[in-house]
This record gives sequence, C-alpha cells and structure tokens, in this order.
Amino acid sequence: MKSILVTGGAGYIGSICVEELLNAGYEVAVFDNLIEGHRAAVDPRATFYKGDLANRSDIEKALSDCNATGVMHFAAHALVGESMVNPSKYFYNNVSCGLNLLDAMVAKGVKRFVFSSTCATFGVPEKMPIDESMPQHPINPYGASKLMFEQILDWYGKIHQITFVALRYFNAAGASKHFGEDHRIETHLIPNVLQVALGKKENIEVYGTDYPTPDGSCIRDYIHVLDLAQAHLLALHAKKSAFYNLGTGGGTSVKEVIECCRRTTGSTIPILEKPRRPGDPPALIGSSDKIKKELGWNPHYQNIEKIIQSAWEWHQRHPQGYNGNNK
Repeated sequence: MKSILVTGGAGYIGSICVEELLNAGYEVAVFDNLIEGHRAAVDPRATFYKGDLANRSDIEKALSDCNATGVMHFAAHALVGESMVNPSKYFYNNVSCGLNLLDAMVAKGVKRFVFSSTCATFGVPEKMPIDESMPQHPINPYGASKLMFEQILDWYGKIHQITFVALRYFNAAGASKHFGEDHRIETHLIPNVLQVALGKKENIEVYGTDYPTPDGSCIRDYIHVLDLAQAHLLALHAKKSAFYNLGTGGGTSVKEVIECCRRTTGSTIPILEKPRRPGDPPALIGSSDKIKKELGWNPHYQNIEKIIQSAWEWHQRHPQGYNGNNK
C-alpha cells in the first residue's frame, strides 16, 4: 500500500500524519477545503487537492488521480461547545460528508480506511482509564457524530469489505520540526498557555480549581502528535477492522501543564481562575493496551515535558502560526 489520500491533511494532526507517511515512503495526496486547514501546513512533497467532502465528484476525482489504495480521514469539525449550539453543522459534516467519502471509496474500489475518532464517544466514563469494552454514551453532538460514523464504518466493513481502523483519543499535543498547532479558534490548553508566554495573551484562564483531583484542576490525557501519527501508520496494516483507544494510562492536570510551560518558556504565565464549565469531568484518561498488544504501538514521546518543548519550539519559529498563507 503506497498511495494514501489524507482528508483534512492541511489541519493540525493531519499535516503531521502526512509528513510521517511521506517520511515512511508513501505517496500522499491531501484533500482539504482549507476552511479550517492551512495551505502552508501541507508538506510540499504531497499532492494537494482543494475540494470539499460535500462534493462526491471532488472526492472520486482525487481518489482516481492519485490512485489511492487507502484513506486517512481527519476532516471533521471538533469544537464541543460549538456542537452544542449548532448540532446541524456537526452531523452534516462529520456524518453526511463522511458518507460521501465512503461511497466514493466504494465506487473506486478503495478498501482501506483509517478514521480519526475520539474518546468523546464514551461521554462521562464509568471508570478510568477508558478501555474499548466500556459503553459509549456521548454527551454532546460532536461525540455523537463520531460514534455514528464509527457505526457506519462497521456496516460498510461488513457490506462493502472495507477494512477500517478507528482511533479514539483525547488531547493531541506537541509538534514536529516543521508542522504544529494553529487553529483559527484555539480551545486547546497547551497552545493557549504558550500564547501567554509569547506575549499574545495576558493570562491563561483555568476553569475550575475545586475538582476532586490532587491540585483541584482537571486532569487530561496528552499524547504527542508524532506518537499519534505512528498509530495511524500502523493502522494502515491492520489485518482486520478494529476500534482502538489511544492514551497514556495516566494524565496531567491543568495546573501541571501550566507549571511545565513556565519551566520550558521561562515565563511567569499568570492564571485567571474561573468557575467550572458545565460537563467537564474531573479526569479523562485513555488506555492503549489493546493497540499496543495487537498492532505493536510503542509511543516514544509519552512525557509532558517533551510534548511542551516540541510545541514551544514550533511556536517560537511560527509566532503568527501559519499566518493565513495561501488560503
């Protein structure tokens, strides 16, 4: 399998997976509408198709032109809060447009699929860490849209013989040497903290300091984006369809992340404490035992210091992000 079409390959995780696919010797084509992605985030070694998953003809043309033998699917809306206000946007893009992609694959005979899913399909977990045996009860349209697509994938596997792997994770973080995190609406903790260190924000807001955790702030599971990319590459060679959770088995609190950013950047990074946000669980931690056992995934950057250092180095080189280049 040498030719992979990556949807959403101009986005954060997608761009770094494209880079790692190319480094591993794959031919790669990127399919992105650039509404959220950045043209400058597309590795110059990849072929780029500007298109929209709403237009099945765009997808079929890209699949044919690049002779795709597999697809990695990252193109999705992913803001939980927005999904609670505008669920239509999430079900249309994450489900209906995803169906266009699958139907285009069926039409062109492409049988291998890797899906960027989320542990948000589990909702508020019964226990920690979250493993694949636990019930999935999403508590927002974003998580529900991803679960719906997982269920669709299961049926397309049975009916159309598409071999798929769905990878569920929470907090991708860090950067490669060339590509990093630059969202138009930034909701992720680490880049927001680093914006304070860069002098672009006055402080970092901490939502809730009275949780039943050691320091009172929420605990989350952070995985280096390069480790995520390696999981996606391994998934291309899975012998059978599967769902895998990706996590560290541990977690880092909001206050611990901020303190690590202070050490890394040498900045004081003032905190503004605010009330809890509705629906924020005290801790969210994923288990990756299954993918380690079945696919041999072996993360190399499972350390918050390494994650933040790589992110900081990228943001120092790109203080304005991708700067809106070539939209």
